[in-house]
Amino acid sequence: MAEKYPKDRFDTIPDDLSRVGAHRTPRPKGRGWIGFAWAALATVVLVGLGIFGLSLVNGSISFQGNTTSASPTPTPTPTPTIVPTVDPNLSVFVLNGTTTSGLANTVGDKLVAAGWKVDSRANASDNTLAQTMVYYSDPKNEAAALGLAQSLPGAKVAVTQDYVATGADLTVVVGGDYAG
Repeated sequence: MAEKYPKDRFDTIPDDLSRVGAHRTPRPKGRGWIGFAWAALATVVLVGLGIFGLSLVNGSISFQGNTTSASPTPTPTPTPTIVPTVDPNLSVFVLNGTTTSGLANTVGDKLVAAGWKVDSRANASDNTLAQTMVYYSDPKNEAAALGLAQSLPGAKVAVTQDYVATGADLTVVVGGDYAG
């Protein structure tokens, strides 16, 4: 319960003064937004400085300007092109990957006439192959594989270890695209 105090000089307001003592005037309207505006401005400035600082650290902003060096641009080294060759010292194994009977012998005879040494001819385990392929396992035989592919129009060349067990340096698998 509020205590009652005796009246004193502060309880009576003189006519010439609107307030006396520790009384304050009422706050103007909208004054609370000023503090909010300062806090929002400080937040925007701090976030902007943080983004700028991270950009500097990550290297996406540079203050070095346009520095051009006088060093010459290096010229690229040309990659050597492999020239297809016919090497009669390499052994060739011919496989028929189609349903055409005797195609391995026909292709083998054609390769012998072109200067290749065909050691053996046989039917492949899969007779539904569409593409004629020349396989080699040793990278030094790539030029010879390309030369062998030129002897068989439309043949593709690939490196693989699948036919190493045959003992042949190059393996031809005749596919359905062979036009002979």
